[in-house]
Amino acid sequence: MRFLQKVALSFAALAMMPSVAVAQEARPFATIFKNPQCSCCESYGDYLEASGYEVKMVATHDLALIKERQGVPAGLEGCHTMLIGGYFVDGHVPVDSVNRLLQERPRISGITLPGMPAGSPGMGGAKTGTWTITGVAADGATSVYARY
Repeated sequence: MRFLQKVALSFAALAMMPSVAVAQEARPFATIFKNPQCSCCESYGDYLEASGYEVKMVATHDLALIKERQGVPAGLEGCHTMLIGGYFVDGHVPVDSVNRLLQERPRISGITLPGMPAGSPGMGGAKTGTWTITGVAADGATSVYARY
């Protein structure tokens, strides 16, 4: 009888532990659209995978059209466009901002880090200056989302 009680208690303890599968489900699948010749985008994808995201890379010559359809404002474009959890993330945005976006779920279309700043995730070199992550609303209004 004691054996059966121990088995039952063991199963009860396992049922209360968070499962790895549940933890992985919390992170949505990321699709990154990039120019076919760009290697820093793939480095950014590797960075996200190392942070626990599943990433699909899509090489395309229609990146400008994808950015336009997502509502990325002219002049605030990053190197590549990622679609994740119902948002766009444009450029080499640090994973802390991606995590925050997916946790807080603000009423915006997405976030962007313009250009290809040295030292940003997926880019080589040393960080110089402040990076400003811009939030973009559905109507095109922008606001500072984060600074690094």
